[in-house]
Amino acid sequence: MQEQGRQPGLDLAQLGRPQLQQVLDRNAGHGDLPKPRSTGGWPLHRNCNAKLSLRDLAETLLSRGLVFSHEAVREWEAKVAPLLTDALRRRRRGTVGRSWSVDETYLKVGGRWCYLHRAIDSDGALGEVYLSEHRDQVAAEQFFHSAVAVTGRMPETVTTDKHAGYPPAIKQVFGDAAEHRTSKFKDNHLEQDHRGMKGRTRPMRGFQLPDSAHLFCRAHDEVRNFLRPATRRNQHVPTARRRAIYVRRDAALRDMLAVA
Repeated sequence: MQEQGRQPGLDLAQLGRPQLQQVLDRNAGHGDLPKPRSTGGWPLHRNCNAKLSLRDLAETLLSRGLVFSHEAVREWEAKVAPLLTDALRRRRRGTVGRSWSVDETYLKVGGRWCYLHRAIDSDGALGEVYLSEHRDQVAAEQFFHSAVAVTGRMPETVTTDKHAGYPPAIKQVFGDAAEHRTSKFKDNHLEQDHRGMKGRTRPMRGFQLPDSAHLFCRAHDEVRNFLRPATRRNQHVPTARRRAIYVRRDAALRDMLAVA
């Protein structure tokens, strides 16, 4: 019996970029993609989520009968990750709160330290992720413009540290529409949230190119935000419900990623 809502035999790996984007947009978050023949998305899903290097990932999945090199994951990531990221970003547009916490964490790219700007709302939902080689007013303005474009919302309050680039950037982008607050204590939850990104990138030992680093960080944070079971900060989610949410959303992501 054919499973309802699926189209057996459709090989998503053969779709062009426009057709693949249409499929992802239609099914983002619902888990009802046509069942693919390819297993390439499985390693890519684990690469976005598991705390493993690419070589560790290849060895771990070898026991499942998936034989591939770490370079194959890079190729799948370059093809599919931007499409998945765009689909998930469209899905959450208009849902982010209006109280933002903004901060940066450090990533090593090509042997140099770069700044990963991140924003989350008061409930811990992802706002935006933006990699920059500099930490100044220009970088802050670019980050805020990108955040507004992605979320479709203007914040009412923006909490940052006391870096000198933030006040003029907030004034330039938001004018008087947003209140700027500076407090390292009010940003503690964002500092803790950085640990998810730092924990994932540490086994990778840095990136070689800014574009690949930006692509991966956005894909990782979008997947992590999608799998997040809580809808507000400090919310208690019972273990049974947490597992059910994870299994359902994990299945949706695996369907979306099994395209390479």
